Amino acid sequence: MSVDPAHARDVERCAAVAAGLMKKAGATVKVARTRGFPVVLGAFRAGPRHPTVTIYNHLDVVPAGGADWSRPPFKMAIAGDRFYARGATDDKGPALTALFAARSARELRVPLNIRFLWECEEEIGSPSFEAFLCKTAKSIPTDSVLVSDTIWVARNKPAVSAGLRGLVGVLLALETGEKDCHSGLTGGAARNPLAELAQVVARCVDGRTGRVTIPGFYDGVLPLAREELASFRESGFSLAAFKKAHGLKKLRSGSALSAMKAIWGAPTFEVHGFSGGYQGPGVKTAVPPRGEAKVSMRLVPGQEPRKVLHLLKEHVRRLNPDVRVSGALSLEPFRGVTSGPFAQAAAEAMRFAFGKSPAVVREGGSIGAVVTMEKVLKCPVCLIGLSLPEHGYHGPNEFFDWRQASGGMLAFVKYFEQISRIR
Repeated sequence: MSVDPAHARDVERCAAVAAGLMKKAGATVKVARTRGFPVVLGAFRAGPRHPTVTIYNHLDVVPAGGADWSRPPFKMAIAGDRFYARGATDDKGPALTALFAARSARELRVPLNIRFLWECEEEIGSPSFEAFLCKTAKSIPTDSVLVSDTIWVARNKPAVSAGLRGLVGVLLALETGEKDCHSGLTGGAARNPLAELAQVVARCVDGRTGRVTIPGFYDGVLPLAREELASFRESGFSLAAFKKAHGLKKLRSGSALSAMKAIWGAPTFEVHGFSGGYQGPGVKTAVPPRGEAKVSMRLVPGQEPRKVLHLLKEHVRRLNPDVRVSGALSLEPFRGVTSGPFAQAAAEAMRFAFGKSPAVVREGGSIGAVVTMEKVLKCPVCLIGLSLPEHGYHGPNEFFDWRQASGGMLAFVKYFEQISRIR
């Protein structure tokens, strides 16, 4: 868990284990140091005359919150064709799938150099990744990048993602006292930081519709193209399946298309948690001295994280100048290509492995390293995911399954064979 300093040694140990697996598969391996957690580099070399693809995955995970797990989250369990553990689908399962596919491609003498770039800080916004990549880019030249950290629309419908939302995450904090105060003795005169933070948040987003009310927030948002909307309609997305996969009882969206537009093509403002005050059983009638709200905004192409963060800070300052905005996490949105040889190779690989043409969609999540790799390595970045909605990204009882792993190996080997011919 890269977000928790108490687990720093576990992240380091994970990198060492990953390097051992890569070496066992026959790759040359190096665990490279960064200002934060390490990056595991590996390679299968076919020769300087052949093109090179770099495969990106991340090894770090989010906290598990074990109360809702039916088995220990950090001890892998196999049930039928499912592999249960935190990180099974996000992103260790897809990473190993790509590694085993690369080993097969080498054994089949596919004329392609295959490099690996396994990061350990993706879940905290990749704070050390860009500096590391800028320093090492010349030593890891590549013609393209493959990322396998995205999700299908449904089990029976492969998907290739042609875009990612960006992210700005912050903490809103307010301190109005030194200690808890009796609400009968001070209530009405004492400021309540939780009530004030709730008011600030409510003035940033309409909680019923999700419409963001920060002035200027939607400036620059690029509308979805007609071709993208057509692809969304043909993607096989189902509201009922979406609700079931994510355990949702009700949605803001009344139609499949409006839901797809909301999660793939529109920006958001989300509230992740409030802290402060009494959290035990029953009611403690005290006015707390401080509070904190954890919020984030997902961004779409056309929005710039720095500008959006500035708009938020100015809006919060106008609403309540005593609220501090801190801990900013910033990731840029990504817009990929939907045509050309790499997009064609991805579609053909999915058809070959799973028997169906993939839907071209966008991804609602964020991968900060994608924008960095496109900018620093100056090459196309292709997103071929294997995860399913029901696999439980960031949720309890996360799993990966053999059908996706075995089909993924076929897809990746076919993709490698296809792009080995691109000059």
